[in-house]
Amino acid sequence: MNEMTVNAMRPIGGASRSAVVIGSGFGGLALAIRLQSAGVKTTICEARDRPGGRAYYWERDGFTFDGGPTVITDPPCLKELWALTGRDMAEDIELMPVSPFYRLNWPDGTNFDYTNDDALLRSEIAKLNPEDNAGYDRFLEYSAGVHREGYEKLGSVAFLDFASMIKAAPALAKYQAWRSVYSMVSSFVKHEKLREALSFHTLLVGGNPMTTSAIYALIHKLERDGGVWFAKGGTNRLIAAMVTHFERIGGTIRLNDPVVKIETLGERATGVVTKGGYAINADMVASNGDVMHSYRDLLSDSRSAQRTRAKLERKKYSPSLFVTHFGIKGTWPGIPHHMILFGPRYKGLLDDIYTHGVVGEDFSLYLHHPTVTDPSLAPEGHSSFYVLAPVPHMGKFPRDWDEVAPVLEKRILDEIGRRLIPDIHERIVTKFSYTPKDFATDLGAHLGSAFSLEPVLTQSAWFRVHNRDDTIANLYFVGAGTHPGAGIPGVVGSAKATAKLMLEEARV
Repeated sequence: MNEMTVNAMRPIGGASRSAVVIGSGFGGLALAIRLQSAGVKTTICEARDRPGGRAYYWERDGFTFDGGPTVITDPPCLKELWALTGRDMAEDIELMPVSPFYRLNWPDGTNFDYTNDDALLRSEIAKLNPEDNAGYDRFLEYSAGVHREGYEKLGSVAFLDFASMIKAAPALAKYQAWRSVYSMVSSFVKHEKLREALSFHTLLVGGNPMTTSAIYALIHKLERDGGVWFAKGGTNRLIAAMVTHFERIGGTIRLNDPVVKIETLGERATGVVTKGGYAINADMVASNGDVMHSYRDLLSDSRSAQRTRAKLERKKYSPSLFVTHFGIKGTWPGIPHHMILFGPRYKGLLDDIYTHGVVGEDFSLYLHHPTVTDPSLAPEGHSSFYVLAPVPHMGKFPRDWDEVAPVLEKRILDEIGRRLIPDIHERIVTKFSYTPKDFATDLGAHLGSAFSLEPVLTQSAWFRVHNRDDTIANLYFVGAGTHPGAGIPGVVGSAKATAKLMLEEARV
């Protein structure tokens, strides 16, 4: 054990402090690793039988299906978790590059390969509109600026008071954060398909390109610099690697026993109680669970928490997702790892999902084809896929998903057949779908939202759930509902911000 490891594991302040983290999603695991690496005795409590939260997985008929997320960006934010104790992430997991990042496809047959190969990307732009290459240069410069201000400087910094928001205001104003990503992209490029190609990324973190702050254009720079990656064996193996590392450095994880209560005494959290009756006392408590579930259910006895719950109920929540997993006979080297299949509408479809609460006749789809990168995820001669459609959350679309699911599943698979795999129904070996109802039931997600609070400007930074509760001083939050938001880099960044606050308390 080297000197860095010894120093990292030495108890803070000469006395061992303890923490319990509720939930083992990326945010919860990243936070727990940071705390344990710093000498805080840390226990994770996970409700489900496997760790991962939204990064759950299933094994069916020889196929492995990741629940998501499936796009890994900014690997250094993950590698840092191992480096805290002098280890190398490569000991536990291999990240495989994905190229192109995405193939975008429109109903008229147009394809656009989205990549960080500059020559290839510019040739793709030129196929749509040669004049837009100059506009792309200006967009890339803008994306680099918001990446620097919004991600590098603020992505792992907690916003605990309005003064911290005021300090960030000049940078937000400089980059016109009040404008939407789509609006900003449109100021640089003219071709409609290219506008869609450069703005769709917000959907991957639950945001409407038409209303999400232009700051989120930083995703383009994040991908261009760091690439897009896939964990060998699936995202679930990255989760498993994080668990391995957490336990290696002394952490404890409890599975299949959901926390039902965060215990408080006055304005302090004292620990948690699980459904199985297990009580854990801790100096600090952090929740990686759904923020509404945490405040409404786990803190039902706290008057201050119920005031926060009432405020949260009035906020806007991201849409949900309808995901169909399917394993088929045959291999498909011509279908890349990630595809975006745009529908005939862009703004109109987004309005239906985010505003009107309509599941329309048309849809835009994200198709995940991991076996083109890692064939081990399916039996030999077979392929695994999942296809995802954004849909309204259950507050906007209160229909019975048990009735809706079979109809929507068939329509989506028919569309995949029409555009990519003509005899798809005959080739399917196994399939199942995951609905907004499942997000609510399995993950405690408020309204079945897949990404927690919608990432609009008025729900960003200080306006999101704070990384430390305003009243219960040793209660913390990590994950998609906190700053900076959803996506692997976002929740890992929230863990860094929250860990800093918790370690400062631990030193008191």
